[in-house]
Amino acid sequence: MKAYTIHQHGDPQSLQVEDRPTTRPGPGEVTVALEVAALNHLDLWVRRGVPGHRFPLPLIPGSDGAGRVIEIGPDTVGPTPQERVLVSPGYGCGARDRCLEGNESLCRKYLILGESRDGTCAQQITVPASALLPLPEGLEPQEAAALPLVLMTTWRMLIVRAKLSPGETVFVQAGGSGVGSTAIQIARAWGCRVITTVGSARKATLARELGADEVILYKEQDVTEAIRELTAKRGVDVVVEHTGAETWNDSLRALTPGGRLVTCGATTGAEAPVDLRVLFFKQIELLGSTMGSRADLGRALRLVERGLVRPLVDKVFAFDQLPAAHQYLEERRAFGKVVIDIPRS
Repeated sequence: MKAYTIHQHGDPQSLQVEDRPTTRPGPGEVTVALEVAALNHLDLWVRRGVPGHRFPLPLIPGSDGAGRVIEIGPDTVGPTPQERVLVSPGYGCGARDRCLEGNESLCRKYLILGESRDGTCAQQITVPASALLPLPEGLEPQEAAALPLVLMTTWRMLIVRAKLSPGETVFVQAGGSGVGSTAIQIARAWGCRVITTVGSARKATLARELGADEVILYKEQDVTEAIRELTAKRGVDVVVEHTGAETWNDSLRALTPGGRLVTCGATTGAEAPVDLRVLFFKQIELLGSTMGSRADLGRALRLVERGLVRPLVDKVFAFDQLPAAHQYLEERRAFGKVVIDIPRS
């Protein structure tokens, strides 16, 4: 099969297409012929490398994918031959306490496709049957592939970790990103007021179309002052933070006393100071969140089926354009997801 492989970390040109052996499913596993993959900022981190973290190179990148079941391993229950499916981007061992509780992302053996094992930028992938979900009705594979990682991640951030309530005010950093654009929609579906930041007038228009009540152009406005004005100095109940050092202070300052900040990423840097006096005087909560569970993804997909959340595909690239797709995402040109079409042969 054709697959992109990272042999050493570097720029987009370090992504190389090569022939890889096709995989066969073992007990409890399924092989999927992938039709589409989608990119996340995680793909950029894996390709560039992270100081102090070792990735299992050589590695096929890609966490999101959709396709058809082509082979089912022995003693496997679930998908049927030729069924169209979504690939869940992460899964645990399935047998220990965390997994049995529905908290797979806390499992010590939790794996993320394209990060800790081969991913979806290939013509085929073999995964446990439990990592597959039926393709939602009414969605094309390109749309469906744009959903899994950001949908499970954002659902867990807002609903599981921050315990969002209707009527609250939510501040979403970087509303044009995959996580940001999905967070706008989930918060809106929950009956919340949504404020977000974007970098251009075009992205501001798109954010409002998704349901953002107020949009801050962070390149032109002081974010902290804008939040104070928009909330009559009260602050927001929940901040969705996933960009890191560059936005951390604005995110903390945005919170009302008793508010919650939930974070899943550090795109602009991992070192973020916290004034402990602000933390305890304002009694704010700082919540970490990583990925989610198959149950989280399944529940979030109900919002998609009801039309309350829609997949947002910014641009589709051909398989042989994966380096260009990485560059496009890295330059922050996308609003929503970047998708990769995968050829059958």
